[in-house]
Amino acid sequence: MSAVTASLCSTLLFVGLFVFVSADQKNITAQSGQKNITLTCRAPNNNIRAVEWSRTDLKPQHVLLYRDGHFEPANQHPSFKNRVDLQDRQMKDGDVSLILKNVTINDTGTYECRVFMSGPNNEHICNISLTVDPPGE
Repeated sequence: MSAVTASLCSTLLFVGLFVFVSADQKNITAQSGQKNITLTCRAPNNNIRAVEWSRTDLKPQHVLLYRDGHFEPANQHPSFKNRVDLQDRQMKDGDVSLILKNVTINDTGTYECRVFMSGPNNEHICNISLTVDPPGE
């Protein structure tokens, strides 16, 4: 083996790419007719500007949009009007959990919570799969 070949063979280059994906996926089962259920989501800090809850099969309409200290009903899906609220409107400790009232089997689906925050890493996402069983199951 020549000196050039030996030199090339002894040089090893490692290139690494690290991607961190939040596996913030929860599965919840509820009963149709249940008065209230909570879809839990926590953001990593208190610099929350807005919270949007949506259901993947109902986009672009949302389940709930809370911005600047109040709810924005424009573009809210009709089936969620007067049926949703935040567990803590002050969002202390990053709690942006959704309360869903008067649960029906039509509420089954995958819910997504997007939290928009000030500063770096300004978006946090929670995904929750909700299954609602018919009454009596």
